[in-house]
Amino acid sequence: MSLVWEQLNVDARDPVHLGRWWAEALGWVVVNDDPDEYEIRPDKDRLPGLLFAPVPETKTIKNRLHLDFRPDDQAAEVARLLALGARHADVGQGEQSWVVLQDPEGNEFCVLRDRRPQT
Repeated sequence: MSLVWEQLNVDARDPVHLGRWWAEALGWVVVNDDPDEYEIRPDKDRLPGLLFAPVPETKTIKNRLHLDFRPDDQAAEVARLLALGARHADVGQGEQSWVVLQDPEGNEFCVLRDRRPQT
């Protein structure tokens, strides 16, 4: 097979703002700052990346695809993301070990429980 995962495309009302937010949230670098194709990656030459492209409409329903992140410390990471502008989200998940958040444009993502063993 010759497929390589290049990037995940994210529709955005403001691709630059949302791309910068995700770059800060993930500690990634900007590899293309064009407002029509704002792309970030873990490192300049490392894939996959996130490509933010402009759309005229706002998000209206729950994402059909979302990102999950496994932190070293869930509580600290959730607090950091909330301080950056994320918001808690209720997508009908009920009481779970993960926390559902939304980025500044309402895209849901999950912060899973800690990577470290629970005591």
